[in-house]
Amino acid sequence: MYRWNEPGLTPTPDAWREAFIALHGASRVTLTDTGPWAGRLEWQRSRSYGIALCGNVREEFVRERRHIRTDPRGMFELLVPTVGSAQVEQAAAAGEIGPGALALCDVDRPLTFAHGTNFLSVALIFPGEAIYRRNPTAAQEPHVFDGTAGLGRLIHQTVLTLQQDREHLSEATFDIVCDQVLDLLCLAAEGAGDSAPATQRRQVEAQVRQYVRRHAADPHLSITGIARALGWSARYLQDVLQAAGTTSRDLIRSERLRLARTRLAGPAWDNRSIAEVAYASGFASHASFATAYRREFGSTPRETRGDGRGES
Repeated sequence: MYRWNEPGLTPTPDAWREAFIALHGASRVTLTDTGPWAGRLEWQRSRSYGIALCGNVREEFVRERRHIRTDPRGMFELLVPTVGSAQVEQAAAAGEIGPGALALCDVDRPLTFAHGTNFLSVALIFPGEAIYRRNPTAAQEPHVFDGTAGLGRLIHQTVLTLQQDREHLSEATFDIVCDQVLDLLCLAAEGAGDSAPATQRRQVEAQVRQYVRRHAADPHLSITGIARALGWSARYLQDVLQAAGTTSRDLIRSERLRLARTRLAGPAWDNRSIAEVAYASGFASHASFATAYRREFGSTPRETRGDGRGES
């Protein structure tokens, strides 16, 4: 992790305000506590994500357009209250959130967040591009979710567990869990219930197919790399492909075969052997390529080339 602190109390209001602004962006932070200072602020960051626990102060956080112009963050936050309630206002949406609620906010849109001393909340902080890649609709307006049932409950429990156990996770594991939370969050934003909407599945499937087609020649192409590049979890992409009647292995093999057939049939690769075409199209073995080719197209690579040369 690149930055974290040990659980405990932020020593002074000024230190708390400075740390809070560093996490959430330039803003007007008003603290009006009159008793002994007890503000609590804990956080941890990876390259891509951050998670913070804050509260135990009477606070008003206001991020206006002038703040956004001078300090754009390109970030979203998922607020998960654990104790007490807070008022949240962004765009035309305004209301009270408390334990059992989830609020998704865009840090680069005007935002007001206010609460009393008896309030604690976990905030999952993530890049806006991570949610835009998954579901642009989910990023267009603020969302408040029910965190007591269905997907909302799963998100709620996962975020709280992530905050509690964050110091025991490697950076890679932390990022994997955050990726999965975003997958679920985008489904919840669509009102998906227990499964992704058909339109979203089709869009994701198209993205996967396009990516595989562009990178078919890469011998190291895998579902893990595809998921990382597209911003989804590997598990979700596997489910999408399964629903479409295929698997990542079958899709990659089919696209490599299509690429090889195009090369064999065209003049640009006439001076390369069939084995070289196979390797350049992502296959690790000439023999496995020839077998798969015959099974896929009902003819041999040599027959496709049609130039009378052997297959080596």
